[in-house]
Amino acid sequence: MLWGLLWCGTFPYSCQQDQSQQCKIIPGSGFLPVLEKKGNITLGGLFSLHDMVVEQSLSFMSKPPPTQCTRFNFRTFRWMQTMIFAIEEINRDGKLLPNVTLGYKIYDSCSTPHQALKAAVELMGNEKGSGDEGETQGKSTCTGAVPAVIGDGGSTQSLVVARFLGVFYVPQVSYFSSCACLSDKLEFPAFLRTMPSDFFQANALVQLVKHFGWTWVGVIAGDDAYGRGGANIFANEVGHLITINVQCLTFYSIADTNGLTGIQWLASEAWSTAAILSTPKKYHHILQGSMGFAIQRAHIPGLKDFLLRLHPLSPDALEDPFLLHLKAEGQNRNVGSKPLCSGAENLSNLTNIYSDVSQLRISYNVYKAVYAIAHALKAMRSCVDEKGPFSLQACPDADSTQPWQLLQYIKQVDYLNSFGDEIKFDKNGDPAAVYDLINWQLKNGELDFVTVGKFDETATAAKSKLQIQEQNVVWNGNQTKVPMSLCSSICPPGTRKAIRPNFPVCCHDCVVCTAGEISNQTDAVECVRCLPEFWSNADRTVCISKQVEFLSFDDTMGITLMTISLIGSICTCVVVFIFSCHRTSPIVKANNSELSFLLLFSLTLCFLCSLTFIGRPSDWSCMLRHTAFGITFVLCISCVLGKTMVVLMAFKSTLPGRNVMKWFGPGQQKTIITICTLVQVIICTVWLVVAPPTPHQLMPHESAIIILLCDEGSPIAFALVLGYIGLLACLCLVLAFLARKLPGNFNEARLITFSMLIFCAVWAAFVPAYLTSPGKYSIVTEVFAILASSYGLLGCIFAPKCYIILLRPEKNTRKHLMSKVVTDKF
Repeated sequence: MLWGLLWCGTFPYSCQQDQSQQCKIIPGSGFLPVLEKKGNITLGGLFSLHDMVVEQSLSFMSKPPPTQCTRFNFRTFRWMQTMIFAIEEINRDGKLLPNVTLGYKIYDSCSTPHQALKAAVELMGNEKGSGDEGETQGKSTCTGAVPAVIGDGGSTQSLVVARFLGVFYVPQVSYFSSCACLSDKLEFPAFLRTMPSDFFQANALVQLVKHFGWTWVGVIAGDDAYGRGGANIFANEVGHLITINVQCLTFYSIADTNGLTGIQWLASEAWSTAAILSTPKKYHHILQGSMGFAIQRAHIPGLKDFLLRLHPLSPDALEDPFLLHLKAEGQNRNVGSKPLCSGAENLSNLTNIYSDVSQLRISYNVYKAVYAIAHALKAMRSCVDEKGPFSLQACPDADSTQPWQLLQYIKQVDYLNSFGDEIKFDKNGDPAAVYDLINWQLKNGELDFVTVGKFDETATAAKSKLQIQEQNVVWNGNQTKVPMSLCSSICPPGTRKAIRPNFPVCCHDCVVCTAGEISNQTDAVECVRCLPEFWSNADRTVCISKQVEFLSFDDTMGITLMTISLIGSICTCVVVFIFSCHRTSPIVKANNSELSFLLLFSLTLCFLCSLTFIGRPSDWSCMLRHTAFGITFVLCISCVLGKTMVVLMAFKSTLPGRNVMKWFGPGQQKTIITICTLVQVIICTVWLVVAPPTPHQLMPHESAIIILLCDEGSPIAFALVLGYIGLLACLCLVLAFLARKLPGNFNEARLITFSMLIFCAVWAAFVPAYLTSPGKYSIVTEVFAILASSYGLLGCIFAPKCYIILLRPEKNTRKHLMSKVVTDKF
């Protein structure tokens, strides 16, 4: 687009090349004020001495009037004077460029791209009004143009100027343009700067935000190339940022009107030391405590005296079209009027930003830019044949300074200046980024810029790039404690971050870790599940060993079952004692005393075997509890079966022609009991050999308890043990049921029937209860079934006999027992 405009002649100049490679520059129309001093080599300068341009109504029927700039800027005027000071210092010293006098040609760009471009065109104009021929290394240039330009200040103006000067390869060294876009050498091949790129400033701000742990920050940026560019770079780095442009004054006026206070401001270098914000006291309550990065400061000896030399009657004032603006703006004036200068004013009596040399930052950049060009000129004029940087190692013509040749030498500048700073440019034309960290502190009613740290991009270690003296920082509201800037509070250990839908990533809720999970750091993204043998503590910050649970002798349930078991065994022993004392009584003798004593013995073992289920499971206790239970209960049921068969066969033997009792004598009864018990012994032996019960830890993920159990080893063997006991119990129940209506005052078959009904009911209910009971309660269920069935046998079979023996001795006679009472009722 630029080339099209050039060829179409829409710019106030044209550049044409004929066969003789003649370059003609047509100066722009309209008068532009210029501050000029002749020299062997003239350097161009662009400074925004005014902050704005008055918009004019154009009729397009006549020649446009000259541009009218307003709002004179004292700070920029100091920058311009610094350029002149550096040039005169070089000329006066004579060591850097002997026999060469530097001149200058300085224009006001009025803070607008259009005006900056018009000034650049004037800088490229032919002073003699005619074009000179020449071509070097394939590059065409125009004689009479300045070989290098210092400026412009704003990035927006420099973008326009850099595109124009890049066409002619005229080196441009800016002192205040920080937009990272200007580092693109394909688009801006001749642009260099002593001002660090916004890329490094954005990195410094990112490091500052990270250092203080801030995650919730806002951004206010100017709607121009500088503001948008800086914001985009910073957004890519951190996601959220805060950077503010010099359009800030209007914003803070609105903030003051609306009472916007209590905000910690982070300043970009564009306003981190801006007097336009720090001077008005009405902004102090808003900006006090602000922190931001500023480029390096330096004290330039002799500069203040040089600045104060000016007054309207001085010889320089006659050639300086900008001096009258300085004097008029500096005087006290009535609203709406500006009194004329008397000529007797002394600038040393004025207190404004122009004469303030305490914060020489941009001025120092201007000073470095002048000296960088001077060093390039020195290297260019000191070139020795066969060591030059051009084709065939040729050296440039010392008497004809070509801009494109000077550009090559400026890129190679590398020296240590009188302040101890290294001056050089990287491949993008950018200097090394070194910033001071500035804190705005209110002292005696005035805002003071206090250096509280430093950012050095050249530092090797990432941590050493940013150095902060936190003890010297005063935050907004005159606080010494670091402010928190978070969308959400920091999630403490024991919680995790849960992102809020449709909110920025730094906005979250803190959710307590679920049981069994922990987080031992702040702002944990997720909780970590503990290993199976561990559980989270109450704070969800550490995994602790799970509590071991088993049916213990110490807990209430274990003590209760143990007590019931011991009471049952004691009761059985009491019955044994009663039967022993009355073993000759008819009721004891009539009910087969030998089987009764064997049954009582087995019942005692049944009560005591329940104790093996209580306590910490071990290899021996696991094997003993199931085998002892199975064998003792089979012995018990076998005794009951033997008593039932004796009662039934005794009745059958009274019938004529029957003599079956010979098959059910005491020896046969013992054989039946032995065989029945031996079958269970064999089953248990095979069980212990093949797959014995072993201790087992049950560690459910959703529980804080490790349950210690006895694994059955072989479910089939366990089922056979229970099934065999059930088979004998059912057989005993059937036989007892068949003998329930036998005649007699005391029919033991009825008692056996009731005991077997209770036994079968208990164990029928045991199976589903055992399978559904959690943890140690399955063991409790099994012990309860053992004790309930044992008490059922003891109570149903022996309690009525003890009642007759102890309380109804009149019924404990042979005559009463032998009397036949027929009943049809159960």
